[in-house]
Amino acid sequence: MTPKDNHPHSWKEAVRAFFHPPVVAMLFLGFSAGLPILLIFSSLSLWLREAGIERSAVTFFSWAALGYSFKFVWAPLIDRLPLPILTRLLGRRRAWLFFAQISVGMAICTMACIDPARGDHQLILMAFAAVALGFCSATQDIVIDAYRIESAAKEYQALMASTYVAGYRIAMILAGAGALFLADYLGSTKEAYSYQAWKWTYLIMGLTMLVGMVTTLVIPEPQGQPRSSSMRGQGDYLRFLLLFVLAVSGFVLAFFYSGVPVGVLKQMLKGSSVNVHVISFALEGIRLAAGVVVSYIIAHLLIKMGLVHRIMVQETYIDPIVDFFERYGKGLAFLILALVGLYRISDIVLGVISNVFYQDLGYSKTEIAAVAKTFGLFMTILGGFVGGILSVKQGVVRILFLGALLSAATNLLFMLLANTGYNMPMLYLVISADNLASGLASAAFVAFLSSLTDIKFTAMQYALFSSLMTLIPKITGGYAGTLVDRFGYQTFFLITALIGMPVLILVWLAGRYLSLKES
Repeated sequence: MTPKDNHPHSWKEAVRAFFHPPVVAMLFLGFSAGLPILLIFSSLSLWLREAGIERSAVTFFSWAALGYSFKFVWAPLIDRLPLPILTRLLGRRRAWLFFAQISVGMAICTMACIDPARGDHQLILMAFAAVALGFCSATQDIVIDAYRIESAAKEYQALMASTYVAGYRIAMILAGAGALFLADYLGSTKEAYSYQAWKWTYLIMGLTMLVGMVTTLVIPEPQGQPRSSSMRGQGDYLRFLLLFVLAVSGFVLAFFYSGVPVGVLKQMLKGSSVNVHVISFALEGIRLAAGVVVSYIIAHLLIKMGLVHRIMVQETYIDPIVDFFERYGKGLAFLILALVGLYRISDIVLGVISNVFYQDLGYSKTEIAAVAKTFGLFMTILGGFVGGILSVKQGVVRILFLGALLSAATNLLFMLLANTGYNMPMLYLVISADNLASGLASAAFVAFLSSLTDIKFTAMQYALFSSLMTLIPKITGGYAGTLVDRFGYQTFFLITALIGMPVLILVWLAGRYLSLKES
């Protein structure tokens, strides 16, 4: 598939397309995908604090995010490996989706059965359950992305992204504000911790995963999926899975145990004349590289020993990348990758510091939660629907350009807010514009990424794109606080707007060359 825009539809056809069955299904699958994320982070953090857990121990649970960052590592397995019984009954995509949703529900319920206030042993169990939830949730994301791309034509992808984002955001409200309200209603507060209140809150959250499970059983399996050509026997599948588990275990152990010497070195550097932030970033990069090297060595040795055939690894991990470069050519492929890696940089870099900015202006936590979080979520949903309709009417690439332009331009409104100071009407205006632009850009961007994948490697290629799209912005966002300290908020917001300008050039070039390629 390629991102060539179709002829404009009428407004009536664009709105009617929202009622296309796969588009409606994505609302419920989006809900299923959005539910776990806050149960791992913000809601769990408050549970742990009420249970008397120290802040330093709460940060231990950041490991739960690893599944989202490295989901491209096991995405190829979902493209290739069948599940016993389920694949035969439901088909390849629905089998993995149903399995992931059951696993997410079980992980949430397992967390509900653990009281972190009962000692370190229970806290460690909670950490493992949270990591398992992150892994299962990331797996669900992989399958939903693949299902969305394969279940409907290209012209529906922006609309499906819109309904997916709407369902996702609704679930975040339920798992965030809803879970906190429920735990409070059942009797747990900071002054009077109640394990039973949090237990029933998480059990109820686990039961809401039935929304996704029922949807999976109702929706049809995507048609025209290719079959694996090299992995046929049950033994092949099991050995390939063992190779994956051992390689990932090597990565995790190398990364974990390298943390001790790196931590000692960081302490030694404190108070010295060197730039500690730069050195820390470099050391963490070395830790990551060391884990990758160990993982590669383990995989290479096991392949050499004959655990799995080399062609199976080639077909699973190398061919999806080769396919992308063959379809677009090296020049256009690198241009597209640059666009993918930089498209959201203006948005994400500003978002890193936004809550601190609101607090520095004098807004209370309640005001931030009401305006920036709750009201902002609804504006993002609205922006997503607008982006979906416009993408159908005007074409994805045009709305991709509009989204990039608005994302950069709305950052300038934050300069106005910084100059105005505490002003609730101005805050509502800035949040409305910023979240509408973000929702519109996201809908078009997801449709664009979906159009870049090949049906033979849907899960792997989309997982790579979705990982790449946040990598550079998140790394750059790590320096947001440093930039604010040095230049102040107004200059910082101007910088975030300016770094969005090259994205406009990339969108224009990509659209032009893709059109030439099509013609």
